[in-house]
Amino acid sequence: MSSTPTLFPVSLPLPSHTFNTHEARPPTSQKQGFQDQSIFSNTTNQKSNPELRSPSSWIENMRSLTRLNLFQEAFSSYIEMTVAGISPDNFAFPAVLKAVTGLQDLNSGKQLHAAVIKSGYHSSSVTVVNTLLNMYAKCEGIDGVLQLFDRMPLRDQVSWNSLIAAMCRFEEWDLALEAFRCMQSEHLHPNSFSLVSAALACSHLGWRCGLRLGKQIHAYSLRTGDNKTFTNNALMAMYAKLGRIDSSKTFFEQLENRDMVSWNTMISSFTQNDLFVEALTVLHHMIIAGIKPDEVTIASVLPACSHLEMLDIGKEIHAYALKNNNLIENSFVCSALVDMYCNCKQVKSGRRVFNGISERGIGLWNAMVAGYAEHMLDEEALRLFIEMEVDCGLYPNPTTMASVLPACVRCVAFSHKEGMHGYVVKRGFENDRYVQNAIMDMYSRMGKLDVSRKIFESMEVKDIVSWNTMITAYVISGRHDDALLLLHGMQRVHEVRDGNRGNFEDEETISYRPNSITLMTALPGCAALAALAKGKEIHAYAIRNSLASEVTVGSALVDMYAKCGCLSLSRRVFDGMPNKNAITWNVLIMAYGMHGQGQEALKLFQQMMAKGVSRGDVRPNEITFIAIFAACSHSGMVKEGLDLFRSMKEDHNMEPTPDHYACVVDLLGRAGQLEEAYQLIATMPFGPDQAGVWSSFLGACRIHQNVKLGEIAAQNLLRLEPNVASHHVLLSNIYSSAGLWDKAMSVRKNMKEMGVRKEPGCSWIEFGNEVHKFMAGDELHPQSAQVQAFLERLLESMKKEGYIPDTSCVLHNVDEEEKEYLLCGHSERLAIAFGILNTPPGTTIRVTKNLRVCNDCHVATKFISKIVKRDIIVRDVKRFHHFIEGSCSCGDYW
Repeated sequence: MSSTPTLFPVSLPLPSHTFNTHEARPPTSQKQGFQDQSIFSNTTNQKSNPELRSPSSWIENMRSLTRLNLFQEAFSSYIEMTVAGISPDNFAFPAVLKAVTGLQDLNSGKQLHAAVIKSGYHSSSVTVVNTLLNMYAKCEGIDGVLQLFDRMPLRDQVSWNSLIAAMCRFEEWDLALEAFRCMQSEHLHPNSFSLVSAALACSHLGWRCGLRLGKQIHAYSLRTGDNKTFTNNALMAMYAKLGRIDSSKTFFEQLENRDMVSWNTMISSFTQNDLFVEALTVLHHMIIAGIKPDEVTIASVLPACSHLEMLDIGKEIHAYALKNNNLIENSFVCSALVDMYCNCKQVKSGRRVFNGISERGIGLWNAMVAGYAEHMLDEEALRLFIEMEVDCGLYPNPTTMASVLPACVRCVAFSHKEGMHGYVVKRGFENDRYVQNAIMDMYSRMGKLDVSRKIFESMEVKDIVSWNTMITAYVISGRHDDALLLLHGMQRVHEVRDGNRGNFEDEETISYRPNSITLMTALPGCAALAALAKGKEIHAYAIRNSLASEVTVGSALVDMYAKCGCLSLSRRVFDGMPNKNAITWNVLIMAYGMHGQGQEALKLFQQMMAKGVSRGDVRPNEITFIAIFAACSHSGMVKEGLDLFRSMKEDHNMEPTPDHYACVVDLLGRAGQLEEAYQLIATMPFGPDQAGVWSSFLGACRIHQNVKLGEIAAQNLLRLEPNVASHHVLLSNIYSSAGLWDKAMSVRKNMKEMGVRKEPGCSWIEFGNEVHKFMAGDELHPQSAQVQAFLERLLESMKKEGYIPDTSCVLHNVDEEEKEYLLCGHSERLAIAFGILNTPPGTTIRVTKNLRVCNDCHVATKFISKIVKRDIIVRDVKRFHHFIEGSCSCGDYW
């Protein structure tokens, strides 16, 4: 890697432009008496006796009007002056050029430039040409600035400062720093304005290069004794943007003369670095110091209230803004208020703020659309989006599209989802990275992963959000293998940095480093596949990169270890987390339930309630009760579960949902209390979401082989969800277990006629950093022959130990030997056999299955664990089974 160039005093060649440097030249003769009225098509009538006014009075009038932002009036005054026969001079041209710049009138600016040339001021007055530089920078583009600058016969400090500022304006950060170097070759020393622009340019480079050059800027300011607050504020902002927030804070604390910009810079620096509490602390000190917050302060500190969900402080700031009318009318303040209320789940309050603003800019519309979309108020988001364009004539920008696209895909009433892609292309946003990420997400949620992947592959520049979006798409679609492969590929990709070098470090390529969002997205993939080794790799990465302490990552790790069968590791991560939210507690309660440790789950639930009472930060929510009901159900804790069900409304003021009823029905049904479960369904409030309770009830009827109630459950369930295969299969199994083969065959025949297909059994096991999948009767795996032969030998050993195959659910029109062979082909047995064959003796076998383990495989695995002397952990769709020495952790209660 090449060493970073220094900024003082050498000049380095530019990749795309070389500045002409020269010594100061004597001024050329000035042409006088120029009057160019032809460049102005519309002139105003002369005021009374304009010829009596002196040139200085005209110039002072133009300056005064420009200072008041009355640019059109200043321009008109210039026209009147020329009509009155007074020729503009080197004082008049800067005044009128500033007015034209304020009007963003490039055409008039170019005509004035021609007038400057004709009058000779382009070669004699550096002040006039500096004003032209500023005009081109703000009204045209970088090319016009460079062309004018290269032709300047005279350049002073202001000329170079204008050029450097223009480079920064167009985000040409490397060019800005090159101009900073070249300035010194003309024996012109940088001043505060030069240093401020150079610091801004450094802050947009990669952190390593930017920090090194930024320190040189800082050192130069110290050597030259530049202790102006203006310069110090820029240096403070630079350190913060380069991730050195501690340096920025130290700088701030050492400032003797802090102004409003100093305070605002520190607040925004903390907010941009997610140090929200610190931002609010600075605001507190600012008020104590007697500094009144302005619109920048309010817009900078409100995001801190938003992220911390500190609604009360946000309301105080809102009240302060209302007392100061100039604040509440500011578009940035209003946008931040809308965002704060929406993030604090007060969307209606956000809408009231929105409605109270008469002149709404695009930023305010975007904040309200995003607020609706984030809270899944999708129809409201779409209505507002349409109103913005159709009724108010405001065109969306990429931020608008990135906010509204998720609402489009979720909204059932909106049928033209793919049409939004065409709309994006029509607006010219198809190459905007943020919009591309949103379109990728839209297609993935529509189930069109191939389109998402095509967009992903076509992106010229991907960011971390692009990778996270694609990984999430695979996880949501159940393609966990692809998600983990993409995570692996993400870290191996090196992209050549583009022209905007400020996005990257000073190396020529950049690797993508997973962040907390990546990890919390990928870990469920490890959990779903029981890919423990990969999960541990991610955990190690999180520790090395100080991400493991984040609540989202910690919660995902707790879930991953629990679902990989490592409950002790799951608890260890939980206990080591400095901060926990409701999700963290819910995950571990659910984990204990799935592992059949209902009492531990109940203890944890009680600890959670005690924490909520003492600290008020975490309280049980609807998901918590689903988790604890499931735990009670898997452990046969009927009384405890019913007591908790009654306490929901009495003690927690929480109305049970259909999901809670379904859990309690499962609790009663699993315990054999089918009549009580049936009565509970009858007392449930009527509504459309009753499929869950009938599904739980049908499953209980299958366990206890109750044909009569099973038929009632199936009748209701098939009316609600006729195309769900598992409902038909459960009813068929009930008939099969009761020996009602004709009815069982009739159900299977109906399924075939309806086109309803049973989900095939699939089990997987991790080995050699790879997840091996087995389907029922699988003969495609490279080791299928070895696995089948091993199972046949194992079957003989099991029979000697007393194993009797349960063939009651196998088709009745095949002989017993064939039935036994079919049972040996169940996917979980194939995975277990593969694990035994390929791992050292004594190694724990971990298998995951997509369906419920059948009765025969449950019995068979107990025998296998005893014969091969292995711990076998099987996770099915409902719970975990730990097989040790011929017994199962479920105690045959499942």
